[in-house]
Amino acid sequence: MKSKSSTIRLLYAASDSSADALYLSGVFVPDPFLAIITEKKSYAVVSQLEFARVARQSRFDEVMLLEAMRQKAAENLQMKCADVGPGELMIYFAQRFAVKKIEVPADFPAVFYAKLYEAGYRIQVVEGAFFPQRAKKDDSEARAIRQGNAASAAGIRAAEAVLRAARIEGNRILYQGRALTSERLRTLIDQACLEKGATASRSIVAGGRQACDPHEVGHGLLRPNQLIIIDVFPRVQKTGYHGDMTRTFLKGRASSAQRALVAAVQQAHRAALAQVKAGVKGATVHAAAEAVFQAGGYVTERRAAGFVGFIHSTGHGLGLDVHEAPRVSKGAGKLKAGNVITIEPGLYYPEIGGCRIEDVVRVSKEGYQKLSKMHYRWEIR
Repeated sequence: MKSKSSTIRLLYAASDSSADALYLSGVFVPDPFLAIITEKKSYAVVSQLEFARVARQSRFDEVMLLEAMRQKAAENLQMKCADVGPGELMIYFAQRFAVKKIEVPADFPAVFYAKLYEAGYRIQVVEGAFFPQRAKKDDSEARAIRQGNAASAAGIRAAEAVLRAARIEGNRILYQGRALTSERLRTLIDQACLEKGATASRSIVAGGRQACDPHEVGHGLLRPNQLIIIDVFPRVQKTGYHGDMTRTFLKGRASSAQRALVAAVQQAHRAALAQVKAGVKGATVHAAAEAVFQAGGYVTERRAAGFVGFIHSTGHGLGLDVHEAPRVSKGAGKLKAGNVITIEPGLYYPEIGGCRIEDVVRVSKEGYQKLSKMHYRWEIR
């Protein structure tokens, strides 16, 4: 650690919850720890509780013991060891590397930013991706995301099986003698994901008017003859990568308006996929889905109760975060080979219902490779 660097980059986060920290380290650590990145090497400072495991399993070039580094920092900064916290450690390393400029991510803790600023360092907050290379997935990352989507599909298949086994009685859907609720179906979805080695959180099971709010997870009774959106985005426990898949179902008999709505979303989904290719703008992919809806007379507008129509982007990047670069929306830039994105157009009208269909693809020079797999049958009698 004698070499000098004009700039260092600092992360202070738990890799259990920070995608950047997990991407850098390749190992799960439940508590925040300090990571230092120079032009040539990466370093971690972890407690004795984590030291042996991180040193053995992580991708860091050097792993240092927190207790030992606190003592060195105390001697260097001429203060008591008990007074050395993460901020003081950061100052110590900035001195050791003889830098004046420090780069930190946008979610860097403000208390440590203040300490570095007061110590006279020039701090650059990196807006957007701290590791832009995360947007390009290699083969192993694509496999991890495919596994996540297999878990998503398992969850959705479990929900479909319940809907097929259920029966309609009046204005209720009965399953095993009890009225079916969003909460009950979500539990079964989450259990199916867990059996595939993935943890699902806030899976969406929203029917009727609830489905017209895209991030409403759903609550209460699921009704017959209403569109039910099921969106499952679990995190694979072993790798930290996510799956993300959405299908729309209806238990009962669909109306002509519901069938037309679903058909329009299916067409928009195909149209958007047909545009996916390295060098094509994400905005172009989004415009393809929009054009289908506009041609079908599906207007996006604001009403007294909220927005209706196609009220979100066509997709987003997927990886260690559920939502990450690149975007597939208005104004989005060119897609690159290796990008992993979702394609998920949807329509939402309270008087008809909501429908969204989502798959995950890896962008290539020729087009795309699909990383999710499940049928699109939706009406269940």
